[in-house]
Amino acid sequence: MTHRDITLRLSDVTLSALERAAQADDTSVNDIIRDAIDRDLRRRAAAKTPVRADERLVAPLRALLAEDFAYAQGWHDLAARLARKGFLLVESGGGLLLRRLTGERLCKASELGFSYARLLSRFDTAFPGHAHEATLARVRQGISARHP
Repeated sequence: MTHRDITLRLSDVTLSALERAAQADDTSVNDIIRDAIDRDLRRRAAAKTPVRADERLVAPLRALLAEDFAYAQGWHDLAARLARKGFLLVESGGGLLLRRLTGERLCKASELGFSYARLLSRFDTAFPGHAHEATLARVRQGISARHP
């Protein structure tokens, strides 16, 4: 493996902190920087890439479920409609994920054209048990700002 030198500019405060850390660990500043860069590169390589469903899967699901999403009167009604067709919604990060009742991940609700924010706005209540209930307040603020 070939190694190359680089020049790195650091503030006096940062360099002093690195020197103290290196002395405490009985190592060099170079080793600390090299290890930090290696850790960050491993973290980035292991980071999940955005999972986007294949449009060949999403298009038929969108057609199959469009009326259920469009005409549901609330979260429980939507859940019942989806369950009759073998699907369910689950929390996923700040949004919702469509799964088969068997648990197989299919796509994000937003990929079907029904984002969590859009459904929050329609139902005026958070998805049952969703950790991101603060999103409802933001949606309500957006609605009141548009309709004074």
